[in-house]
Amino acid sequence: MCYTVKMEPIKPTEPVKTKKQSFWELVRFAVMALIIVVPIRVFIAEPFIVSGSSMVPTFEDANYLIVDKISYKLNNPKRDDVVIFRYPYNQTKFFIKRIIGLPNETIEIKGSVVTVTNEERKNGFELYEPYVKNLSNDDKHFELKSDEYFVMGDNRSGSSDSRIWGAVKKEFIIGRAFLRLLPINKISVLPGNYKQ
Repeated sequence: MCYTVKMEPIKPTEPVKTKKQSFWELVRFAVMALIIVVPIRVFIAEPFIVSGSSMVPTFEDANYLIVDKISYKLNNPKRDDVVIFRYPYNQTKFFIKRIIGLPNETIEIKGSVVTVTNEERKNGFELYEPYVKNLSNDDKHFELKSDEYFVMGDNRSGSSDSRIWGAVKKEFIIGRAFLRLLPINKISVLPGNYKQ
């Protein structure tokens, strides 16, 4: 005779996590997140929200940017780059401006015309600046040192920049505007980038 016996499948029992185990899992997760996020934010990229109108029309108030912090550790900033830097007279504040003058150059501003003189072009050359919409009427002369950059806002009549408080040392430059994420309809890579 054959008998069949119905066997119920054995269900594996999962160990019940204690509050202490759950807490330590959360701590491990937080530590792993910090190990990944902090170095990226400190050395590679950082978010930045534009405040004010000094870069209109290129950037408007509340534009959300990602700043590339690594490029200037490998290369020097270039003319026309849009950079984020610490304000020289209060390093807790961050400004966004466009690089106009490079180290060891002379900047001459007459009205709204900017003339740059350097080793290669001793007679100087006028900057072509199609990104500037609101002109200003200045009469300024600046001579930059070997570690200084001259920066100006694209909204010339509404920008506090190197015309007022002088050049920015390279050590204060955090990075360049790499991504614009907000507003959605203006998402772009290297926003404000201009090639002549």
